[in-house]
Amino acid sequence: MLKFLLLSAALSALPFAGTAMADPAPAPHNVIIFVADGLRSHIVTPDTAPALAAVRRDGVNFENSHSVYPTFTTPNAAAIATGHRPGDTGDFGNVIFVGQPFEPPYASVVAGVEDDAMLDRLNARYGGDVLNETSLLRAASLSGFSTATVGKLGPAGLQDVSARDGKSTILIDDATGYPSDGGAPVPKDVLDAMAGAGLDVKAPDRGLNTYPGAYNMPGVRVANTDQQAWFRDVATKVLLPRFKAAGKPFVLVYWSRDPDGTQHNQGDSLNTLTPGINGPTSLAAIRNASDNLQALRDTLKALGLDATTDILVTADHGFSTISRQSETSAAAKGVYRDVQPGFLPGGFLAMDLAKALGLKLFDPSGYEIEISDAVYPRQGSAVIGPDFAHPVAVVAGNGGSDILYLPGADPAGAARRIVEALTREDYTGALFVRDDLGPVPGALPTSRIGMSGTARTPAPAIYVSFRSFSTGCADPETCGAEVADTTLQQGQGMHGSFGRQDTHNFMAAIGPDFKAGLTDETPVGNADVAPTAAQILGLKIGGAGRESGRVLTEALAADGRPVAHESHVERSAPAANGFVTVLNWQEADGRAYLDAAGAPGRTLGLKP
Repeated sequence: MLKFLLLSAALSALPFAGTAMADPAPAPHNVIIFVADGLRSHIVTPDTAPALAAVRRDGVNFENSHSVYPTFTTPNAAAIATGHRPGDTGDFGNVIFVGQPFEPPYASVVAGVEDDAMLDRLNARYGGDVLNETSLLRAASLSGFSTATVGKLGPAGLQDVSARDGKSTILIDDATGYPSDGGAPVPKDVLDAMAGAGLDVKAPDRGLNTYPGAYNMPGVRVANTDQQAWFRDVATKVLLPRFKAAGKPFVLVYWSRDPDGTQHNQGDSLNTLTPGINGPTSLAAIRNASDNLQALRDTLKALGLDATTDILVTADHGFSTISRQSETSAAAKGVYRDVQPGFLPGGFLAMDLAKALGLKLFDPSGYEIEISDAVYPRQGSAVIGPDFAHPVAVVAGNGGSDILYLPGADPAGAARRIVEALTREDYTGALFVRDDLGPVPGALPTSRIGMSGTARTPAPAIYVSFRSFSTGCADPETCGAEVADTTLQQGQGMHGSFGRQDTHNFMAAIGPDFKAGLTDETPVGNADVAPTAAQILGLKIGGAGRESGRVLTEALAADGRPVAHESHVERSAPAANGFVTVLNWQEADGRAYLDAAGAPGRTLGLKP
């Protein structure tokens, strides 16, 4: 017995002898994902956006960054949330085809995804999770982390679509306090803390920042400062102190509506391409987003959380100035009461296709559209067919790209006729056709751009990216323009195209798990954000999908190994008139990063 006690004493004196004496595993760090909606990479400088520029300078500068195509908000929000591209998440655009309409007031065959009430309906239709992937926030919440998502309606809710009960991830967005609009319930203690901080428990609207103007009247001249001040204060005065008090690791997604919302509606450039989205109102919106980021960083420092919190900054997409000009479009030759003479009206693609196919045009709710001075598909979406009950094509209007679905009896034949018609239009940039419809001259398969996967929602048949070009400044990406299917005016802002000005989003990172002062030239993208954060936090995300992003190992302090990459160019077979779609892409760690696509001379940044 004495020998046993002496041996035990000797062993206990050795380093790491026994479980009780082992050093505990370090607690996971915290992660903030800050999304500056619509922020172009090259527009960020110490003068335009000092806080954003500081993260890029002092942390990791993801110089070769990429938005997911289509370069719309919700497909990229889903990618940021889950690490998966649209082929897996089913978030194919801001507006998608849903087939059977929902109950009124959503009685339409298309649906806008930037809406909490619509997300609720889509979730209900698809088994409680329309994205069909485990998001970063969902995984963190299930693992006992504190989690919240704050900011812009739609993309904020997509970060954890299953958190609609107010008991897991906290959701604060435009609908907060308005349950009839789909606002998620907020825990009572959070509401009490908001009131105690002098904050309204209902989200404010955007005020003057909402007004887009009209064909003869400029849009907004103010950034979205008031609404975002409320989001900022909820995050800095309520949520971050709450997370600090809880003593658990946390994940916060902060989605800044600016500069996107202001760039869309700005009134600095009515019906002219310059200054476009580079006027003073847009610059104020960029600074607004930067100031929000600085407020979060200041609060982290004041709470003593800065040394344990990683910040990943990204933008869902870049941005362009709207062009509404075409020499070939029949729709542009019409006369409309509220459209500048000679400009493309909203819904021009659907109008031109209906004429080319010799078919009727219907509103997505079923009303026939008889084109006149005041009637056209204002939001771009329309049904084309002999009657509404037998659609040949459904157009989901989205801005810089339109999405076509072919629910008729001969989708392959319809695809060939539609592509042939679109190759004759000067506004057509790139064309992609779903693989099962066969090779179509002039178009590439949608599988080449991440559209084949495990999605639950109907898969688009055709993507049409519109023409993009530079308006002539020294840096073409900062003054890109694109034809857009929109009711906004020439000179205002849009995105969605396959030009590099839209795919080149701002991305940077800083914190204890990232290298300092690194310029990363490896291709990266929005689908890499969640896998990288999950690696840092020790979480498992994803699901059945195969269109996934990668861990950005080259940027991590604990790994840092370089990742080989290479560039590729792919060309479609030519259409009868010689039209081709060319795709520029890069590859790293087996993942594709899409640079630009289109016909030579019709896409900004394309290398033919």
